[in-house]
Order: sequence, then C-alpha cells, then structure tokens
Amino acid sequence: MNQGLALEILLAGESALLTGPAGTGKTFVLNQFIRLSKYEGKHVSVTATTGLAATHLGGSTIHAWAGIGVSDELPGQFLDHMSKGRREIIEKTDILIIDEISMLHDFRLDMIDEVCRLVRRKDIPFGGIQVVMSGDFFQLPPINRDGSRQGRFVVNSNVWNELTPVVLYLDEQFRQTEGDALHGILTALREGELRRHHAESLLARADTNPPEGMTLTELHTVNVDVDRINELRLAALPGDEVMYQQHSTGSANYVESLQRSVLAPPALTVKLGALVMAVKNDAARRYVNGSIGTVVDFEPGSDYPVVEFMNGKVITMQPDTWELRDGDKKRASISQIPLRLAWAITVHKSQGMTLDAARIDLRKAFVEGMGYVALSRVKDIEHLYLVGINRMALQVSTEAADIDVHLRTQAGDAKKRFAHLQQQADGRQLAEPKGTKKKAGSAGWSEKIAAMRETYPNAYRPWTAADDATLTQEFTNGSTVKQLSKKLGRHEGSITMRLQKYFGEDTVAT
Repeated sequence: MNQGLALEILLAGESALLTGPAGTGKTFVLNQFIRLSKYEGKHVSVTATTGLAATHLGGSTIHAWAGIGVSDELPGQFLDHMSKGRREIIEKTDILIIDEISMLHDFRLDMIDEVCRLVRRKDIPFGGIQVVMSGDFFQLPPINRDGSRQGRFVVNSNVWNELTPVVLYLDEQFRQTEGDALHGILTALREGELRRHHAESLLARADTNPPEGMTLTELHTVNVDVDRINELRLAALPGDEVMYQQHSTGSANYVESLQRSVLAPPALTVKLGALVMAVKNDAARRYVNGSIGTVVDFEPGSDYPVVEFMNGKVITMQPDTWELRDGDKKRASISQIPLRLAWAITVHKSQGMTLDAARIDLRKAFVEGMGYVALSRVKDIEHLYLVGINRMALQVSTEAADIDVHLRTQAGDAKKRFAHLQQQADGRQLAEPKGTKKKAGSAGWSEKIAAMRETYPNAYRPWTAADDATLTQEFTNGSTVKQLSKKLGRHEGSITMRLQKYFGEDTVAT
C-alpha cells in the first residue's frame, strides 16, 4: 500500500495499524495525519511506547497518557484516583496515536482500552476513540522482566480482535534502494530467507574502513560500550572541556522517572570538535531529534555550545526543558542543553533514525530484531561499516514472521476495500495550507486551488514518476528549493516535504 492511500484511510476515520519495513515512511504518514487532523479541529493525543519514541512525534508515553504507569493491571477504584486533567484529556480525545507499537504488551493495550471505556462511559473499543497504532513487529519486542507479568505482541490482546483495525502495510521503500545489497539483506531477514550470499555481502563490510575524516556514528548494543567510546573520543580531542549540569525540579522519584526518558545526560561534557547529536526536536524546526553535528564554537558570555549540523545550519544550543506531568500537575522538570555525544549510541536509541553512515557492532546482540533495527538505519551497504556480528543479530522473531503473513493478507483486503479512495489519494498533495482550523464561510477549496495555480501551475496535482526523477536529480545536482519550485511549478513547502520524503527531514530543513 502506498503512503497516499494509507493517509486517506486514516483521514476517513478508521482505526488502524500502520506498519511496514523500516524506511517506508511510517512516521512521515503519521506526521501528515496528525497535522491534517489538527487542521480539521480534531483533538489528537500523540503517544508512543517509550519516552524516546514519543519525542520523535512531540508526544508523551502511552503509559502516562492513560495513567497506568508501569502497572500490570488496573487497581481497584482506578477512576477515583485519576486527576481531573487526565480525565478531561481522555474525554476530549478524538484520535489516539500509539507509535512503536511492537514494544507494547498485549495486556497493557487491554488496560488502555479499559481506561478509555471507563472514562468515556462507552462500552466500545477505546470508548469510541479512533486509535492509530504504528510500528513494525520485526523490530524491538515487548520486554518481559523477571517478577513482572509476562506479555506478547498487541495482536494477542482481547481488544485487538474487537477493534479489528484496518492494516495499512506500507511497502514503498524510501530509505534503502531496491536492488542494493542492504535492501536484499533486510528483505531476506524479514522473510526468513537469509542466504550465504547475503551473509557474505554483510561480512565483507567488516573488512571495509570509512574514508579518512568521515563523520559517522557507531551503533552498539550495550550502554557500557557506548559510554566508553564517547569518553575516549572526547579525551582524544585537544582543548578544554566545557561541562553543562542539568537543573531539575520535583521530588527525587519523579525526577528519576523523567530522567529515563531524557536522552541528554545529567552532566554534558563537550569540547571544540566534539561530535554531538540533538536529543529533542527544535520548536523552530532547525534540527530534529537525531540530528548530528559538530561543536564549532562557544557563545561568548554564556559558553553555550555552537553546533554546525550536517544540514548546514549553525545553531547556538541553549537549555531546553523536559517535563513530567500528571494530568494538569507538573511533577518534575529537567533543564539541560539538548545534546549528547554522538560518536556512539545504542541500537535501542537509534530506532526511528536515519543515519547517513554508521559503524555497527553487533557482536553482543542479545535480542531478536536488534540486528534488523541496526542495519536498517543506513541507506545503502556502501555506508555500512561492520565491526562484528553474532548469530542473534541475524535472527528475527518467528512470531513476528507469522504475524507479518497475516498482516500482508489483511492489508491486501484493505487495499481492495478502500480502492475508491486511491484517486483521492493521488490528487492530494501532502502539504495543505498552514493555519489553525477551517473557518465557516471561507473561500471554497476549488477557489483556493485555482488561485494558487496562478503562481504554481502544478499545485495539488499528482506527482508523477517523471516529476520525482527530476526532483531528486536536480536536488542531487545542487538545485535549491526555490529553483525546484519554479522548475516544477509547485509551492516551496510542497517541494520541501517531497524532498524530506526521499532524503529525510534532517537533510532538507523547513
């Protein structure tokens, strides 16, 4: 299924699972859906299974949103202890987004369903909220800890069968190129058909070193290796260290809970030349969570680090704030420069990122899907540099493989069922006019399009294969967004969003 049809089905109000291989644009579609839904005046609650994943969409954890925390079951008199603010949020929600759904236990999805039914006083799935789950079951699974309730993927939950979400299986690859060896390896991993030539192609990258002076991040499976590498690389740089200590408010237990979702370290130490990563989306959209850059200066007076990001922007990084809220109450806050050292990060923290190049060490992979997540972060095999790999890294969940077969079948049925929306999808340009909500009595949409086409002849016309070929070729050759806008007869915002679709948000800033 293509992104356009998936978006139209979501806009039609269907609860759904948005899935597909890494690099097919699940987050891109979610962001489009969230933006258009808010434009229509809908109340959208954006959540994810982890604090890290939630930051990619600017939301909160699903556990916090539902008020269930880390509980394994709802306590008695649950509603009596729910804050008024949280209750109002659930009551007002029209659409609930749950990203990285592969990591959510089945019993917790049932708990979230029960909370919504109780709060909204409607005995139907999620109290009538449109629920959009997104994720890939081949990636990191739910974590079962000793002494806690054991769970499986959400497809095994009771509410899944009652909700019967529409399966939107994206199959158009935007990160890797079809025909590239890496694309073949990732496809083989998903299909359980890894062959000798795949392994040989992968192992050949262990004998290849990156070009001298190339900037790249290393992915490791355990935190101790990440910390050791970052400390060694920082120590090797000349010059003085500059340290930024975080400031926090709230009781220690709340601050500790919040700290687990904040990627910025309590004490950030950098030098000139340090490789760093932004760990929060910039409100001005100059960088995003995962943007890589280098410390090139320090602001006089404040000593705040000046970072040149790979998108070319040079930004003075100032402290940002993370908050832990309990309904309408702020329980804790942490203020820190939103950076961390980026010579190395864990595979877990890389999930959802696209890296231009990476050195990957999978010798200590310890869970199914970890190798798939790590390898799928880069765009092609020429930018993958392998330190080592173990047998576990080449394994994916057999249950995920079985689930995938059923999901593909259900997605095929959905494609036929909603075929009438394909023409509408083809005609929609994924960049509606910016604004708040539609106003009654405003000019009709056809009039707006006609007026726009006086300046941009191809505004809101379907993108053709020839358009995309011109766009990508001209951009690769150095054409600016403004030049592409004139050449293709489309608004600069549309050009930017199309480029982000192919090259990533960090490559083309808005």
